Amino acid sequence: MDEKDRLQELSDYQVIGFPPEPELDELTQIASAICDTPFSLISLIDDKHQWIKSKKGWDVSAIPRNDGFCQHALHSGDEVLVVKDPLNDERFKESPLVKRQPHIRFYAGAPLRTAKGATLGTLCILDSKSRVISESQKNALKLLAKRVMDFLDRRKLLREQEQRIRSNVVHLKKLADQVPGIIYQLEMNPAGDIAVHFVSNGIQEMFPRVNEDLLMKNPKRFFSLIHPEDLATTRATMHQAFEKLMEIEIEFRVVKDKKVVWHWAKAKPERKNSGAVVWYGTLQDITHRKEYEQTLEEILSDISHVIRRPVTTMMALSSIIEEDNLDEDRIREYARNFKTISQEMDRYTRNLNDVYFLKIQDARSKIENKVNPEEGRVSDD
Repeated sequence: MDEKDRLQELSDYQVIGFPPEPELDELTQIASAICDTPFSLISLIDDKHQWIKSKKGWDVSAIPRNDGFCQHALHSGDEVLVVKDPLNDERFKESPLVKRQPHIRFYAGAPLRTAKGATLGTLCILDSKSRVISESQKNALKLLAKRVMDFLDRRKLLREQEQRIRSNVVHLKKLADQVPGIIYQLEMNPAGDIAVHFVSNGIQEMFPRVNEDLLMKNPKRFFSLIHPEDLATTRATMHQAFEKLMEIEIEFRVVKDKKVVWHWAKAKPERKNSGAVVWYGTLQDITHRKEYEQTLEEILSDISHVIRRPVTTMMALSSIIEEDNLDEDRIREYARNFKTISQEMDRYTRNLNDVYFLKIQDARSKIENKVNPEEGRVSDD
């Protein structure tokens, strides 16, 4: 792996510049204890510096890359780089770390290798006096270096998962914000306290004065919008749904801009270990649907009223005809009566058709155009 790819992989771990990790500090302590050295470091090497992620005995956070020993371990494969006499080693004898504090006279560094074969840095031990290192101590350094990488790999995996989760949450929020109405997550605890954990952007369309932040801070504020005649029923439905772990499904009125509008709430429950119940649901403005239903009811009522009188009249005439001895003049008279009644019914039905055809079309159009197809959002009508 070339240097460019190595630096990219180091960057992917996002470990430089972050606070100390107690787990790594324990490993440096163990390294010094095993090898009986006063100094031990976990170093990460970028293009200019050797960054000290963990340390024992030497209070330093970074040194120039060219002054350090660890850069020479980048190409040592899996082997521990050992420098027994830096004063007589051309690579190190002019290093400030050898000529000045801490006057390094011994170094051993185990590479921190990724699964792709990149060396990010080292777990190293140092001493200000000459010494030797045994094979078992080298193997111990390798094992400790592996533990360092295991920790960094887990840390990287957790961070990537968190990023995916955050990304998914953002995407889901964007999708939810395009759905007509409101998508919400509501929780009630056994004491009856209510919390709103999520609400989509639809709330700004349906209730311009109640935004997401306000609702989450004070969920009970929503109840102040419900029509007084529907408030008790709405509360009772929620408490019953809590006790019996039922779906919430209720229609209620809301006073908005001095107008009464209808809403429909539907949500599925989930009981938590704490005893609280969480509902995942939607809230829709169904005012136009209610107007449509009311229009149909008016049509049925009017049809029943209009038809009842002529039908009653025809039934009476039919009874008379059955009991009467009809001559030609009487038959003509009854025929004229039936014709008059039929013409009256025809006028009524035509008038009803003209009037209610427009009402039905208007109500249906409002329902179908509740979502503006050009902008993909709830319309302002």
